[in-house]
Amino acid sequence: MSTEPPTETARDTAASQAGAAPQPPAKRAGLLRSSVIFSALTLFSRVLGLVRDLVVTARLGASLTIAADAYYTALAFPNLFRRIFAEGAFAAAFVPDYAKRLEGDGEGEADRFAADAAAGLAAVTVALTLVAQLAMPWLMFVINPGYVDEPEKFRLSVILTQITMPYLPCMAIAALFSGILNAHGRFIVSGFYPTILNVVMLAIVWPQTDPIRAAYAASIGVIIAGIGQAALVIWAARRSGARVRLVRPRLTPEMKALTKRAIPAAIANSATQINIFISGILASQVAGARVWLNVADRLYQLPMSLVGVAIGVALLPRLAQSLRRGDHDDAKSAMDQGLIFGLALSLPAAAALMAMPVYLIDGLFTRGAFVAADAAATGALLFHYGWGTPAFVLQRILQPAFFAREDTKTPMRFALISVAINVAAGVALFFVIGVPGIAAATSLAAWIAVIQMLVALWRKGDYRPSAFVTSKILRVALASAVMGAALAFAAANRAAFEAPLRALDLPLLGAKEIGVVVLSLAGLLLYGLLVFVFGGVTRAELRSAVTRRNGASASTPPDLG
Repeated sequence: MSTEPPTETARDTAASQAGAAPQPPAKRAGLLRSSVIFSALTLFSRVLGLVRDLVVTARLGASLTIAADAYYTALAFPNLFRRIFAEGAFAAAFVPDYAKRLEGDGEGEADRFAADAAAGLAAVTVALTLVAQLAMPWLMFVINPGYVDEPEKFRLSVILTQITMPYLPCMAIAALFSGILNAHGRFIVSGFYPTILNVVMLAIVWPQTDPIRAAYAASIGVIIAGIGQAALVIWAARRSGARVRLVRPRLTPEMKALTKRAIPAAIANSATQINIFISGILASQVAGARVWLNVADRLYQLPMSLVGVAIGVALLPRLAQSLRRGDHDDAKSAMDQGLIFGLALSLPAAAALMAMPVYLIDGLFTRGAFVAADAAATGALLFHYGWGTPAFVLQRILQPAFFAREDTKTPMRFALISVAINVAAGVALFFVIGVPGIAAATSLAAWIAVIQMLVALWRKGDYRPSAFVTSKILRVALASAVMGAALAFAAANRAAFEAPLRALDLPLLGAKEIGVVVLSLAGLLLYGLLVFVFGGVTRAELRSAVTRRNGASASTPPDLG
């Protein structure tokens, strides 16, 4: 755990009080190294999350019970506000300001700013939680109109959502202190704390046998985990040297400016989540569709969390600090690195999701109350989310280029266009091809948002990918396409592929489970070989992603090769 004594922090604070500028650390992790740390911990959390979802779907089912739809509804509502207000808007507006104060004014001024922000964020999210608790029966008519004809499902959804809503203020506080840690260059706890939710949920849901009881237990577990997550991040921030005091909410000029930037950032940084939420409204018309969406979400959100969020988390404070110093070369280098490595990891993920969507879902989730028909329906969704996966990742990488320049209105405008396209296309495609149309509309909207951001950055001259970056991306795309074709061939010949695996007699694992693992590992190895053969990534570039160079300052990026 990254909890070294805050010697540099104490030195910077003392320098600030003496009127001197804080000194840069003698050693600082590069963007890619920070992203790798965050991604590794996020991968651990996501693997546990996958195990959690395997247990939850086995206990709660999908189309055969009311418990699963009600439970995933209870998760969707607080998660929407968490991603918009706590993680989306807050990170986009708060982190650049905090990082600049930490870099230029010292720890004391940064802590004072953070204390005011924490008080305001806590007040808003607690008030929002209370209003939602009281208005939940009416809100449920809006967010799940399809449940009206099923009174028992409607009632259960209301109760479970009221139970889970206090998760919002817990995660708002956790997001604030996670931003503080990231600005200090500490990414270990930020990447680890989501694991608490998965551990608590597994412990609570695993012993349950009745779907309804399991849904209640899982909802209560969300609150327990939220309290634990907030406590861990607060403790880690204090160990990093931050001293954020408890103060009364005050609408200072700084907080007014922060709020002014946070509102458009909330919309801009949450377009994908708003689109997913709208998808849920459409899905409420079909029994089990909310569960199908959430299971597909688990797989396609994995690369977004491991790659897009991880790079975005590391990129935002680095860009803010580089631009404050006027070091535009470092800012461009950071964006180049983010694009290359973001697509080097998201393009093969997209190819795999599109090559064997039903095989992945069936092998991982079909057991207990989650039946083969549920797997087929979920696989159809996953295919369409697959071709949108690179766009979901790119949104997270490109938005910091605007937020670091304190421009939240431009991404907000693009996000509003994206949401409008998603609503129109989602409704149209839902009535044409059914539930898979929801996923297709979400992916289409994400790509349009990415194109708009790239064009805007190009026109303003803030960022233009070089010929070197374009060449790298094309090489990565070629390697991904070849790997995807190989996986599609294997999935199409599933029976022959699994035949020798049936001879293995492993506990809890059948031929299909072993097949998914073997095929996924084979695809990973094949892509790893191809991307080096085609020159998409070199050994020097990979080495720079996971090492730090002694004496490197914040303005010295890792080599691209």
